[in-house]
Amino acid sequence: MAVGLSTAGYTAIAEMQFADYIFPAFDQIVNEIAKYRYRNVGGGCGNIVIRAPCQAVGHGSMYHSQSVESYFAHCPGLKIVMPRGPKQAKGLLLAAIRDPNPVMFFEPKVLYRYIFEDENSDVPVGDYELPLGQADIVREGSDVTLVGWGAQILRLEKAAARAAEEGISCEIIDLQTIIPWDVDTVEASVKKTGRLIVTHEAPQVNGFGGEIVSKIQERCFLNLEAPIQRVCGHDTHFPYAWEEFYVPSPARVLAAIKKSMSY
Repeated sequence: MAVGLSTAGYTAIAEMQFADYIFPAFDQIVNEIAKYRYRNVGGGCGNIVIRAPCQAVGHGSMYHSQSVESYFAHCPGLKIVMPRGPKQAKGLLLAAIRDPNPVMFFEPKVLYRYIFEDENSDVPVGDYELPLGQADIVREGSDVTLVGWGAQILRLEKAAARAAEEGISCEIIDLQTIIPWDVDTVEASVKKTGRLIVTHEAPQVNGFGGEIVSKIQERCFLNLEAPIQRVCGHDTHFPYAWEEFYVPSPARVLAAIKKSMSY
């Protein structure tokens, strides 16, 4: 239905109940939606946003906890967005709806019930957009750069706060848009700190963090003070009883920070 509406000139917003259930539509997304504008020289099926709740929720197990962004990041023609809070969700969603390209808008489901008490809880009533493809420096620092997206930013903030108690200054970057990702902002930060830790809930093997590591290694090799690290979900199915041991927790991130600083 979304494809038909889009080709008829309407803006279509489709919603998956869970990102885990998106795979029956995989062929339509990567072989029709993603290719339609390229095939028609910019016209046709482009103004589609596909919303999908994703990531861990605390009790979702293997069928309600997956991070599927990397499956779609390999496909040209799609933009991929994942907000970290309500303020970002509104601004990025409005930008996605008005973007002429198809956008995969992944919403970390744990945030639906999370109580925000900082500046992210203040969602402007009026119309506003946050630009796609632009990262946000959540916390400035000088010793190590932490890169993530979605709900993982909350864990990075906790890890950075613990690191600060030990005299370590962490810079946190929220990519916000995974495709296209803001390589320039990450590059500038790493050239300042000399260290980089990339973290995401998805399994490490073939996770999008590998692309970030590769590109920053190319651009910042002579600036690095320690090997780039990844702190990710484990390369196994998402567990039910042991979820906190699976996700890249603040404790795991803090351990990586200390390892990088002591290199």
